[in-house]
Parts: sequence; C-alpha cells; structure tokens
Amino acid sequence: MDYILAVLVGLFIALGIYLLLSRSIIRMLIGMTIFGNGVNLLIFTAGRVTREIAPIVPAGLSVPEGPIANPLPQALILTAIVIGFSMFSFLLVLAFRAYQSLDADNTDNMRLAEPKRAPEPPLSY
Repeated sequence: MDYILAVLVGLFIALGIYLLLSRSIIRMLIGMTIFGNGVNLLIFTAGRVTREIAPIVPAGLSVPEGPIANPLPQALILTAIVIGFSMFSFLLVLAFRAYQSLDADNTDNMRLAEPKRAPEPPLSY
C-alpha cells in the first residue's frame, strides 16, 4: 500500500508542477491545488498508514492499552486543507479580477503594466 501511495504522491506533485508551469491562470490554480493535495498525501503517508484504534486513553489508565493511530499527521493535514482552500479562494478571486480588468487569461497577454520599450538595467556598475 505504501508503494501505491508513493506513486500517487509522485503523480500528484508532477501533475501539479506541470500545471503550475502553464501560461493559463486557471491551470496554475488547479496545479497549485493538486500540488497541495500531493503534499498532504505525502504527510499522511509519512505518518504511517495503519488500521489502529483512535488515540483515546481509557478511564483509569495513564497510557493507551495497545497500539494507536498517530494523530499528528491528521491534524497537520486538516490544517493544511483549510489553509489551502483559503489560499485557493483568494487566488481565484484575484485571477477573476485580473481577468476582468485585463481581459486575458494568458500570462503573456497580461503585460499591460509593463512598458513596451522599458530601459534595460545597467550591465555593470
């Protein structure tokens, strides 16, 4: 199972990077989301995928009776999902506003703020 998840993590990260290198803003946003899901799956896989009981200590004991699931990767992933969703929402609104004002989805066509014949920086000082 770990090998399948490792391949899936590699596919998610590779697809995310491929889409991030695109010129379309929407593809970049989807690539960022897929890349984030790949990292979340990597954290989950690094925390060892097991079928153990929940980490609850029974009454009267100071430690659990048997092996328990590791709650730390799950808490980290939950936090990362919330942060990733808020980042995606913010970037989606930003991309929509950029599309409205510039009427372009391609990043090469979004160069309205740059002057056409900008002076070159000095080659040496």
